[in-house]
Amino acid sequence: MSSSAPQETGRQRLWSVDEHLADVLAAIRPLEPIELQLLDAQGCVLVEDVTVPVALPPFDNSSMDGYAVRVADVQGASEEFPAVLTVIGDVAAGSGELPTVGPGQSARIMTGAPLPPGAEAVVPVEWTDGGTGGGAASGMTPASAAPEGAAGEVRVHRAAEARAHVRARGSDVQAGDLALAAGTVLGPPQIALLAAIGRGTVRVRPRPRVVVLSTGSELVQPGEPLAAGTIYDSNSFALAAAARDAGAIAYRVGAVSDDADTLRATIEDQLIRADLLVTTGGVSVGAYDVVKEALTSVGGSGGSGVSGGSGGSGEEDVQGGGVDFRKLAMQPGKPQGFGSIGPDHTPLLALPGNPVSSYVSFELFVRPAIRALMGLTDVNRPSVRAELKADKALGSPAGRRQFLRGKYDAGSGTVSPVGGSGSHLIAALAHADSLMVVPEDVTSVEPGAELEVILLG
Repeated sequence: MSSSAPQETGRQRLWSVDEHLADVLAAIRPLEPIELQLLDAQGCVLVEDVTVPVALPPFDNSSMDGYAVRVADVQGASEEFPAVLTVIGDVAAGSGELPTVGPGQSARIMTGAPLPPGAEAVVPVEWTDGGTGGGAASGMTPASAAPEGAAGEVRVHRAAEARAHVRARGSDVQAGDLALAAGTVLGPPQIALLAAIGRGTVRVRPRPRVVVLSTGSELVQPGEPLAAGTIYDSNSFALAAAARDAGAIAYRVGAVSDDADTLRATIEDQLIRADLLVTTGGVSVGAYDVVKEALTSVGGSGGSGVSGGSGGSGEEDVQGGGVDFRKLAMQPGKPQGFGSIGPDHTPLLALPGNPVSSYVSFELFVRPAIRALMGLTDVNRPSVRAELKADKALGSPAGRRQFLRGKYDAGSGTVSPVGGSGSHLIAALAHADSLMVVPEDVTSVEPGAELEVILLG
């Protein structure tokens, strides 16, 4: 994103988006690594390279159900003139002691079973009569139903080249190869590889624990009846889901009333399970902006104001104990708070209460903080340049970086606005897959103009 120079609004400084994000990230330290069982490590970031202790697969094995044979014994075989081989036994997956295949012999072999000594290739069972003496087989007789099928004779109707249908030892990875590099996020395929090479545990940075609190006496939990003047609490659900999407373990705290003592006690109770605290609502200039009031003293137990090299102090910011409350040159999301609280200096981001303002603020500031706690270096959503597809020009306030909901079409390289610019229009947000970025020095964007587009999923 493009940077903008600091602005002044009366006595309070107006921060740029980039300054605020830099201030947040400067205060975030990755969580300390721990050793976790594989499934517990899903979604976590490796902190060390993992090398392969043994080749994978560890032995030559069959890729088909069929018969292990010598190439010379099936050379020239056809349906009219099949090669007739003596079957000396079964080789199943997990077999230990293996029969040796000599001239004129074969062994029934199952997918994944080790190639027995003397065998050079595998012929699929469909290329044989399956030992029945009839035509082409469609499958093998189960060993439990016909143990005698593991002996006798088999007619092979096609020739096979050396190593046909054989998975070579080490064809996946060799011993000593780098399996996964430090910094890798462990998803299902990575967990599978770790298990396949015998790793039961792995050293990772844990998923951050994020506590989300929404404030407001007007908020009612979904499923409960609405009284006059009340609305359903959507912010805590949206932000908890967004935190999970970013890779965190999210704890949602139901709406806290507009009472500073109650909010202060709730925050202090939540500190024990939080690597990051996120509040929504109560950060503007109203008489009931309880987050500011509550954090005036909750930070005093060990927190301190947090500001990076671009930060300010003194009368430039409204101090809230360990939290600075700021105004940003952006729309939506102008009022923001950031700092650390409690004896462990737990980071806290205070977001505005309007649903779209809250979500946009999360994407711009909280998501990068979560990714930084995980130890990732690429913390931002991907962005592209796209052509505006709209019926009319989009307006934007001077001196503000505006974030508008959009629908991105990768095929045409275009983006279309979804809904208006109001910070309460949550229905439009549900249909958007991107944010269109209008720079601070642009007040109108004509159809066909190129914009930065932040992709949301």
